[in-house]
Formats: sequence, structure tokens, C-alpha cells
Amino acid sequence: MLRNLFRGLSLLFVLLLASCVRAQTVPPRLETGYRELDKKLSQLISADEHAISAIEARKLSTAIFLDAREKEEYTVSHLPSAIHLGYNSPDYDQLEEIDKSRPVVVYCTVGYRSERAAKKLRQLGFSQVYNLYGSIYAWKLAGLPLNDAAGKSTEKVHTYSRKWGSFVPDSIGEKVW
Repeated sequence: MLRNLFRGLSLLFVLLLASCVRAQTVPPRLETGYRELDKKLSQLISADEHAISAIEARKLSTAIFLDAREKEEYTVSHLPSAIHLGYNSPDYDQLEEIDKSRPVVVYCTVGYRSERAAKKLRQLGFSQVYNLYGSIYAWKLAGLPLNDAAGKSTEKVHTYSRKWGSFVPDSIGEKVW
């Protein structure tokens, strides 16, 4: 119950913040191709030099992918070989052995939480940290695979909530919240 209250308050904060922010011009390379999602992302996520598209991220052969969602979201589906970092209580200790000059791509549901996690990683000394613009939504809309907790391919996508699930088409896969 407390978790649902926290989620509700977090979502309310994000929506209030978004209503105060003007939409930015997003480079075509970052667009997901789904108008409703692209519009929402332009209000929430920075399309700056730290933003990377799903296709660009996929081409980074030596990149480490970090999932900045909560464990229950990660368990439903995640990018192949992604490491669960978390958001509310991120586990940075597991990254101690990683070369800080290696490319790191951080993602969440849409990119809001991962943008903040990426900033923290830069503060910790990682030099090539990117936020996956549109995050797991953009990845799936680009036709790229997701894995479940057992490491098998899945069509399930954790949408954070029913409301956030409305920003992607039903064709994205089985929406879970």
C-alpha cells in the first residue's frame, strides 16, 4: 500500500513538473516513431549529448546496460544482458569492478529515472554514460528483444502504471503494471 502511494506521489510530481516544462526540439535520431510517446518524452527527458537512441545503443558493442527500474519491473522484462541497478535504492557497489571509461547505457521505462541515475554515474567517475532516450519503450518500438527473469525472450513490457502504459501502442507487447 505504501509502495502504491509512493508511486502515485512520484507520478504526480513528474506530471506537475512536466506541465511546467516547455517541450524541446528532439533530433530525429531520438524519435521513437510513436507520436504520443515522442510528445511526452519531449516534455520529460533531455535530448542532449547524453541521450542515445535504441539503435545507437544497440551498436555499442562494449557497452554495459544498466536498468534503473525497481526489481519487479526488471523481473518482468529487461534488455538482454542488462544489470539491475535499481532507482529508489540503487546498488552502485556492483559496479566497482567495471572500467569507468567503458560505455554505459542506463534505461528505465521512459528515461526519466535513468536520466537521473546516469547523472549520478557521471558523478561517480564514469566517463561515457548515456541515457537511453525513451528507454525500454523506445527499445521495444525499435523491434529489439527483451528478456524475462529466466533470460528467455518475452513480449511483456512493464509500463510502470496503467497511465504510463497509455503512451505506447498496444502492439508494443503485453503491458504489465
